[in-house]
Formats: sequence, structure tokens, C-alpha cells
Amino acid sequence: MTGTIERTRREDYKRFQAISTRWMDNDVYGHVNNVVYYSWFDTAVNRLLVVNGLLDIHEGEVIGLVAETGCRYFSPTAFPDEIQAGVRVAHVGTSSVRYEIGLFRNKEDEAAAVGHFVHVYVDRETKRPVPVDDKMRGFLESLRG
Repeated sequence: MTGTIERTRREDYKRFQAISTRWMDNDVYGHVNNVVYYSWFDTAVNRLLVVNGLLDIHEGEVIGLVAETGCRYFSPTAFPDEIQAGVRVAHVGTSSVRYEIGLFRNKEDEAAAVGHFVHVYVDRETKRPVPVDDKMRGFLESLRG
């Protein structure tokens, strides 16, 4: 398989966001359903941007729209696990960013899942791409893996 996503370790990431699993995240097979992982990617990336003053989800003129996402699963997670989402940046383009996220179960050093998330930054009104501004670019570059 080309483009295979490799399992990562905690040390491969610059920033972490804590995420609590919920009872409702478990599926009939007794583990967190795969669709929940994508929600965790979204939460980890956007929380990081919001808490660092780089994204105003309610009033900002620029928003990030998801253009691509993917995930590779290595080991299951389940309620009541605590998840640490490691976030790093693989690429910053003119108007897009590729984030890479590692999801770590409890105190484990190897990721339970690894994914990516591409945002294209657009004008909120027109939905047309806009360049990543210097403040955002500087922050994103500090997260390069």
C-alpha cells in the first residue's frame, strides 16, 4: 500500500489536547467507533487554534474548511479511556495546512491511531481561499513535525 501511515510515538508531536471518551462513543463491539476519531481530530486541531487566539469560530472573517482527512487504526480505545491528541503540522501552503494527529490511549507511548486533516482557509462569506496570515503561519511553522 502506498502512502501508508506509520505508527507514531508521543515524542513525535509538539502539542497535546486532552480528550475524554464518553460512554456513547463505544459501539456494539465494545470499542470507540471509527467515526468518533474524526471528531477527535477536528476537536484537537480547532481547540488548539482557538485557545491560541488564531481562530474565532463565531465572528472571524477567515475559517478553515476540511478538504481531506484520513485515519489508520493500530489499537482500540474504549470508554473510560483518556485520550491525548498529539498535533503537528506536516505542510503549510498558501491557503492550506496539513495537520497530523496521533491519538494516545491513557499513558501509552505509541499511538492507538494516526490521522491527518487538511484545512483550506477561506473567507467566511465568499468561501474563497485566502492566504494563511503571518501570525497563523508562524504558529503553524512552530508545530512542524
